[in-house]
Amino acid sequence: MSDTRNMSQYSPEGIEDRWYGRWEDAGLFAPDQDLPGEPFVITLPPPNVTGILHMGHCLGNSIQDTLIRWARMRGQPTLWVPGTDHASIATEQVVTRQMAADGIDKREVGREAFLERAWAWKEKTHERITQQIRRLGCSLDWDREAFTMDEARNRAVKEAFVRLKEKGLIYRDVYLVNWCPHCLTAISDDEVEYKELQGHYWHLVYPLADGSGQVIVATTRPETMFGDTAVAVHPGDPERSALIGKMVKLPLTDREIPIIGDHHADPEKGTGFVKITPAHDPNDFQVGRRHDLPQVVCMTPEGVMNEQAGRFAGLDRYACREAVVAALEEEGLLAEVEDQVHQVGHHDRCGNIIEPYLSRQWFLRMDQLAKPAVEAVSGGEVTLFPERWVGVYNNWMTNIRDWCISRQLWWGHRIPVWYCRQCGQEIASTETPTVCPACGAQDLHQDEDVLDTWFSSWLWTFSPLGWPDRTPDLEKYHPTSVLVTAADIIFFWVARMIMASYEFLGEKPFSEVLFTGIVRDEQGRKMSKSLGNSPDPIDLIDKYGADALRCSLVMLTPTGQDIFFTESTLEVGRNFCNKIFQATKLVLGAWDEAELPERSPEPSAAPRVLDLQAVLAGSDWRERPGDWFEELWLAVFGARPPRGVAATDLQLADRWILSRLLQTVADYQEAMGKRRLNDAAYGIFNFFRHEFCDWYLEAIKPRLRDQGQRPVAAQVAVLQLGVAYKLLHPVMPFITEELWSWLPPARGFLMVSAMPENPGPAPFDADRERFEQVMDIVTVVRNLRSELQVPPGKRGQVVLRVQAPEQVPPLQEVAGDIALLAKLEQVQVLCGGPDPAPAGNGVSGTVEIFLLMAGLVDLDKERTRLEKELTRIRGWIKGCEAKLANEKFTANAPAEVVRRQEELLRENRAQADTLVQRLEALGRG
Repeated sequence: MSDTRNMSQYSPEGIEDRWYGRWEDAGLFAPDQDLPGEPFVITLPPPNVTGILHMGHCLGNSIQDTLIRWARMRGQPTLWVPGTDHASIATEQVVTRQMAADGIDKREVGREAFLERAWAWKEKTHERITQQIRRLGCSLDWDREAFTMDEARNRAVKEAFVRLKEKGLIYRDVYLVNWCPHCLTAISDDEVEYKELQGHYWHLVYPLADGSGQVIVATTRPETMFGDTAVAVHPGDPERSALIGKMVKLPLTDREIPIIGDHHADPEKGTGFVKITPAHDPNDFQVGRRHDLPQVVCMTPEGVMNEQAGRFAGLDRYACREAVVAALEEEGLLAEVEDQVHQVGHHDRCGNIIEPYLSRQWFLRMDQLAKPAVEAVSGGEVTLFPERWVGVYNNWMTNIRDWCISRQLWWGHRIPVWYCRQCGQEIASTETPTVCPACGAQDLHQDEDVLDTWFSSWLWTFSPLGWPDRTPDLEKYHPTSVLVTAADIIFFWVARMIMASYEFLGEKPFSEVLFTGIVRDEQGRKMSKSLGNSPDPIDLIDKYGADALRCSLVMLTPTGQDIFFTESTLEVGRNFCNKIFQATKLVLGAWDEAELPERSPEPSAAPRVLDLQAVLAGSDWRERPGDWFEELWLAVFGARPPRGVAATDLQLADRWILSRLLQTVADYQEAMGKRRLNDAAYGIFNFFRHEFCDWYLEAIKPRLRDQGQRPVAAQVAVLQLGVAYKLLHPVMPFITEELWSWLPPARGFLMVSAMPENPGPAPFDADRERFEQVMDIVTVVRNLRSELQVPPGKRGQVVLRVQAPEQVPPLQEVAGDIALLAKLEQVQVLCGGPDPAPAGNGVSGTVEIFLLMAGLVDLDKERTRLEKELTRIRGWIKGCEAKLANEKFTANAPAEVVRRQEELLRENRAQADTLVQRLEALGRG
């Protein structure tokens, strides 16, 4: 028995670290190779090594560990693969800032010195984040941990790149890309976050070169005019197409550019004329290709104007914008300025506005890869939860664009391509070549760019299992079972993993994708460091415990929906932990007093699969309830109960709680199977807190104090605890493992004990209904006591009145239970007769309930209180009726305000009628 049993309140301090160490030392996180059946496998979405756990990690990891622990207890070989991500851009930014703070320019020290520092940073942060994951209780197999840039994953990335290039799916081209002037790298379309900004349409005058007139173009980016190489009109435009072939003067320069005809220009939009800037706009880039226009780059990679901008060279792009607008206005070439709210692309990593920029990059053709991935979801091989994401997935996949996979960074997988300086030969290889295969020269240099971080992440379901080798792990544990991730990376990662798995393995990467929502603050804002609204999860674990954090997050988050989080949310989990703790102490105190044996002789090892219907098939709860109970005990604890249970030993409350227990098992397993983890968690929470603690323990307290009845009551309660711990363990692993170790009949680790399932139809159905009637009657009595403001210490009398004589005996049998739970001196059951008076009254089904006021309530004082309240309500009703009778009010007030007044009027009239009835009852007294 642990010393923690002496605590007055549950505290997780010391308990959580102790149990995590014991689990890890016992090797329980590794899959049990001796177990038969299909493995249950998850690969952890690798957190960035630059970061720390945030609330999104806590939610996702809690859900994954819940699934893993549930599957492990169901007897499946279970593997959860840990790992971290190198996070190219994020890590490079952090290390670059650190070096700058030390007065070091990364370009001056060079690539190797920078990478040495980056690896040192990675080792430091890796240790921190893995410790945080441990603190949360995640049962990952740390012996299989992977890093997206370790030697094995680097080999896998090279293999994937070379295979795709040999198939002609990877190519290099000068193309317009999303360029970040801050990070100095290309980024993919999916890394661009669009935000609404207030801007302008500047209407610029471009004079015709022959002096015969002018055209007006509208643009949101006047600084890019120095990259203009044409003006386009629609070839079918009857008013403007006659100008096709003419030249216009490009303002603020000495250049002339042609007017061309292209369907990109919309006669109904803007001025009908469109400036074409092939090197700085994606649509213009395509127009330029169609018309073989020059591609004039007018900015440097840093977003500074170059020599093409003439006297504006050297200005930042936004300073140039202001200067250009001022110069155009001065020369009379600014026709109009129109306010405009428009979508502007930002780099999702650093937040800077991206620049469409002409650059030589590596690309991956996606259309061929997308086809089997679309079929996998539409055909049901891969299931998405919630289902609403299927449409989003299909829409993106059917409109997929080639993936820009190169990045102008140093930290990352360097592109495995070498160039011969002698003949220009391009060599893609998984090994470093020493000789050019074309000319035999040895003067080779590797491509300077690295691959997009997601190029290693899209291999994540199989590269940690040993691919490209066909390892035993890969053969046994792939495809994986479930991917748990946030929906905001459905394109970055989920879709690409499905494509990669079919491309390289010819099979799905996982059977299910479970999308989590976003953790938001109470104002609905996404939690972030910049807003200062994201608490450190480790601080929360230190304060509340990992179990409280996990329980609150899982139970309060419906599948795929956002969670609105406040720290007060964790009070739910913490209070529940204490409730479990106190209930256990109460029950085990009675067990000790019953002087039951510590443990019965143990038969064979407890099963790893606990099919209750199969286990209980040999005993009939109707004919031999005592034997049935003993079989259930044996199934849960692996040994017979220390004291036999006779048929008559199980009282109504026992039979009710046993019925509810098995129904809870059934509901729990159904919810877990449908991935409604919040429903599963709430179901066992409600069972334990309300049904077991609030009703059952209260009902058996007299028996726990009775020498003769104590053993059976204690054994029934301990069985409830044992099964409840099993159902709670996946969500709340630490406290359940600790309290399981307290139970005298329990043995071994709860974490690898058998999870009860398949209980079949709930037993004792008639008894369940009878006790639920007791609960309903008691609830009515409690409400009456509250309404009449009866002091807690006063015990009253209740009369139960029915109309059918056959209803009397069943109610008389449970009168003692009602009296106990409702804290009454006496419960009398009558068939017919006048209303007892004075009394508060209520109804439960066909049973009328009268709480006699004599001795409980000062009748004169109560009459005065009710009359005062009735006067107040009648005054409010009169005023409300006058307001609603006022035509000006009903005509001018918002409809919702009028509707609410009418609703309040109905409620107050009903309350007034109730007060009149109570006064009449008092009057009869």
